[in-house]
Amino acid sequence: MEQSAIGEAERLNRGCFCITLDRGALTEALDREVGAEGFAAQLIASHPTLFSAVPLFVPATVVAEMMRIVAAVEAAARLAPYRATALASAPAIATTDFGPLGAFMGYDFHVTPGGPQLIEVNTNAGGAFLNAVLARAQRACCAQEPEQAGLEPAAPFADDVTHMFTDEWRRQRGSGEPARIAIVDDAPEQQYLYPEFQLAKALFEHHGMETVIADPGQLALVGGRLNFDGRPVDLVYNRLVDFALEEPRHATLRDAYVGGDVVVTPNPHVYALIADKRNLALLSDIGLTGLPTLLIVTIIRVRPRELISFEPVRSQLLFVM
Repeated sequence: MEQSAIGEAERLNRGCFCITLDRGALTEALDREVGAEGFAAQLIASHPTLFSAVPLFVPATVVAEMMRIVAAVEAAARLAPYRATALASAPAIATTDFGPLGAFMGYDFHVTPGGPQLIEVNTNAGGAFLNAVLARAQRACCAQEPEQAGLEPAAPFADDVTHMFTDEWRRQRGSGEPARIAIVDDAPEQQYLYPEFQLAKALFEHHGMETVIADPGQLALVGGRLNFDGRPVDLVYNRLVDFALEEPRHATLRDAYVGGDVVVTPNPHVYALIADKRNLALLSDIGLTGLPTLLIVTIIRVRPRELISFEPVRSQLLFVM
């Protein structure tokens, strides 16, 4: 790994306070995205530490290494020996592949002197919608700093997100796009990232897809279609942490998913293949994955030895490091 790039990032992290959060721009952007004046003020009051005022710099070489690890993990997940082993211990609901790859997969890394190390994969990762707004509210007070920091015009986030969810839909349905999306979580209004659900809803609706935010208990299965408030739901953006949909209160969503009556992303199959914590120990097994040696050298950066214990918490798993 290039020491010059690492040294520059460390220098900026120690001494650069030029690039700061423009809170006025952030407030305007949040209100504009949701279409509700006062949304930002309420969010900042209820989540005072959600947005950092200063950046953390990561060398481009480290980011590139992270991307190589992600590519290696996803390459392993496509191989028959790995899939067979991972799914052998998974619940029955996870064995059927309906097609979707999983929207907003999250790969969590620790950045160490020896390089980035993968410590967890999340199928219900949050924060992307909030970070997209945050990125547009950054400012630089030194003319040279934006280029050094990699602050470039924001990517077409909304278009990319719309394409991602449309692609998830087409992987299961073949063509078209979902007319109605439900963002589903338990008691969504009580979730810490409920404001992100509101941002996601606004984005989808801006692109012509009606969107609701729903608790699983508000869903009904009627005539082979998942319904919310008496009308069909085509796609569920799943933010539940009951990854196998095992809890009784999720039975309606589970039945609709198993029957192929609704597209669910991310779903139990994707979780079992990639995000189940037990799979971290499988990824560096050369005989199991059958990956080329070069990819094994990359993928071995996962840290199975740091999985200290798995303890049941209700019907979920607690990841302890």
